[in-house]
Amino acid sequence: MRSHPLAAVAALALGLALPVCAAAAPAAPNLGTAASAILIDARDGAVILQKGPDQRRAIASTTKLMTALLALERARPDDVFTAPAYSALPVESKIGLRAGERMRVDDLLEALLLESANDAAVTIAEGVAGSRAAFVGEMNARARELGLSGTSYANPIGLDDPANYSTARDLARLARRLLRDPAFARIVNSASAVLESGARRRIVGNRNDLIAQFPFVEGVKTGHTREAAYVLVGAARGRLGAKVVSVVLGEPGEGARDADTLALLRYGLAQFRRVRALDSRRVAATTAVAHRDDRAKLVPARDLFLVSRRGERIEHRVDAPRELKGELAPRTPVGRVTVLRGKRVVARVPLVTAAEVPGAGPLRVVVHDLGLPLTLLLLTVIVMFAAITGRRLHSRRRARDRAQRRRANARAEPRAEGPGPTT
Repeated sequence: MRSHPLAAVAALALGLALPVCAAAAPAAPNLGTAASAILIDARDGAVILQKGPDQRRAIASTTKLMTALLALERARPDDVFTAPAYSALPVESKIGLRAGERMRVDDLLEALLLESANDAAVTIAEGVAGSRAAFVGEMNARARELGLSGTSYANPIGLDDPANYSTARDLARLARRLLRDPAFARIVNSASAVLESGARRRIVGNRNDLIAQFPFVEGVKTGHTREAAYVLVGAARGRLGAKVVSVVLGEPGEGARDADTLALLRYGLAQFRRVRALDSRRVAATTAVAHRDDRAKLVPARDLFLVSRRGERIEHRVDAPRELKGELAPRTPVGRVTVLRGKRVVARVPLVTAAEVPGAGPLRVVVHDLGLPLTLLLLTVIVMFAAITGRRLHSRRRARDRAQRRRANARAEPRAEGPGPTT
């Protein structure tokens, strides 16, 4: 099968390139109190809304997102780490791990991401890398691997330090990466968790109050220090399955932080619509039929519905043969239409004949290939040749018949008597 460029052009002309444009878009949130912010589509990372997304700022406990990533990548959930000695300040969040206390990695992650426990962070750091300094080195190396060019880490916790910073854009990219991990996604979407390992049973609660208040909110991480002010990385999933990730940095208080996050998430989910990307009743392409002047119509084998963002174009690439040969029944697969969202392939659907494709008899083949004038001339020559040949055959037959009659008559005549005997 070869791609037919004319078929692709026909597909676009027939309306198969669909911009998503339904009802008027809601007004974008003001974000007046956020120092910087961003909202992205979790599917492909496309930016929906932003405000100073590349400003480097203190990020408080959202630093722990990288701590969590390294724990998920370098350790197993049932690994057990030993808590080191850690002198926390009274204002720090912690779960009260004592030096030498042993706890499973899955429990440490829940303490880290829900309670934002600093003692869990240092336990993970030393358990993964052997020391906090080595772990910070691994954090920065992983940030470079992920392309987080505006990010630097100085500790696994998020304590204020001139060398500990990131940007709204980098945090959104990191959160998007983490949310692909089912264990991480489950933890940050939990209102609370019970830690069964360790010296005693503990219950930790999620510091992100939006999780308990709004069912569509699915994470991710709060943070607060004097330098960072209030920060929140958020995520939400809509009824159509679309998912968005938000970041607000430098908010003056928890109320403003939560309000701006909620406004961003709602605005993001409102950008998505369910659209018919393929209609099995609409012609996607036409293609030639061998030895016929008409063209066969090709349609998608089935309807295809997609959830798509406002302004997003759904493109189609049609692959069909240049010519169909022989008699084909309706809905015979003869090609394929590929559906793309941007540069990403989202579906491949067979192309089928919309109706019966008739075959071509011998006369139609001749007429189509030679054209009517030449065909008539050829037929005239054939008729004349047949007439001349027939006349010659008739003449030969008559001559043969006459010869046969003469021979027959000659055999039927009596013989003449000769002279009698002499005496």
